[in-house]
Amino acid sequence: MIIFTLLVLLACVITSSSALAINRRRYLLRQTGGCIATIATTTTTTAAAAASNAATAKDRTEGYAIQHTEREWAYILSGPQYNILRQGGTERQKASILNTFTSTSNVGTYTCAGCATPLFTSGDKFSSGTGWPSFSSALPGVEVEDVDPLRAALDGREVRCGSCGGHLGDLFNDGWIYRGSSAAKTGKRYCIDGAALIFKPEGGGEDVFGDDPPPNKVIQYEQSMYRD
Repeated sequence: MIIFTLLVLLACVITSSSALAINRRRYLLRQTGGCIATIATTTTTTAAAAASNAATAKDRTEGYAIQHTEREWAYILSGPQYNILRQGGTERQKASILNTFTSTSNVGTYTCAGCATPLFTSGDKFSSGTGWPSFSSALPGVEVEDVDPLRAALDGREVRCGSCGGHLGDLFNDGWIYRGSSAAKTGKRYCIDGAALIFKPEGGGEDVFGDDPPPNKVIQYEQSMYRD
């Protein structure tokens, strides 16, 4: 009789455990299904927004006031300037002399290398340590890509010259991490390719072309962590 009672109790425990396991699985499936549905909806919405932005974006060769044929641009610009402004390329870190300029030692205006439109002032330049000239804000001549907030947070936004459509770099909303700089106040970091710019000193003086390398530049390569 005792053995029979124990067997009945064991069966009840197994049944209850199975029911709980089934309930847990169903709960997890419901939760996972909800998450998948949410992700799918978000992905669809993001893709639709991206497609909409792509459809309404201005063409770099036709949607701006200052226009030249690609052959003319190739003649007007240097190789690095053409690669960045017209083809959307990116220069190597610390490749531009303008990356060494500071807001106090080099006072003036940074203009577009393609059309001379004023883009940034020296007062908004700060040292980001990234290897590219960085600014906390821009002049009205700068155009920023209009994308959805998620993409802007992950990939940044393209920055162009508002007059000729030349690619300048990207805008990131991480300025707050640069404590003590002007970017900490605006929350923005305009990461710009130096070759896309020409610096015009305040009060006159010789222009400085951003496709020039820093003086006595030496490229140092770090030793590979996988090499003995």
